[in-house]
Amino acid sequence: MDSAKKKRQEKILQIVERMEIETQEELAEILRESGARVTQATVSRDIRELRLTKIQTSSGRQKYVRAGSTERVAADKYIRLLRDSYLHMDRAQNLLVIKTAAGMAMAAAAALDALHLPDVVGCIAGDDTIFAAIRTEEETEQVMDQLRGLLEN
Repeated sequence: MDSAKKKRQEKILQIVERMEIETQEELAEILRESGARVTQATVSRDIRELRLTKIQTSSGRQKYVRAGSTERVAADKYIRLLRDSYLHMDRAQNLLVIKTAAGMAMAAAAALDALHLPDVVGCIAGDDTIFAAIRTEEETEQVMDQLRGLLEN
């Protein structure tokens, strides 16, 4: 691989990691603005060679990500599932009670577990309610704040 191609592909990876790039044209424009001389066909080949794929963002748009970044793709899916099923939450000391749409609690609890939030010890789910055990009362507030941040974006 020639050095210009290598530099361009490194730049593409940096761009898709920092920004939500939805189209090849958008990526080509950003590359041109940074001084690269590219065509849409060149960008298309680079996307294929870099194994970039598109995922849906929390805002409903599509964005390019590196196919190997499965952790981030999976986390985005879990957050979307939580967002789609979530109704409200409350706490009882160090127990977080999350209400979901009917029939969604088990999937939402699995998603919450899969996010590996460090203060969440574990979850139990019924039909529309999740009980999440948190280590301390103080950490319960922190987990609630984290979840609000994930659910509101």
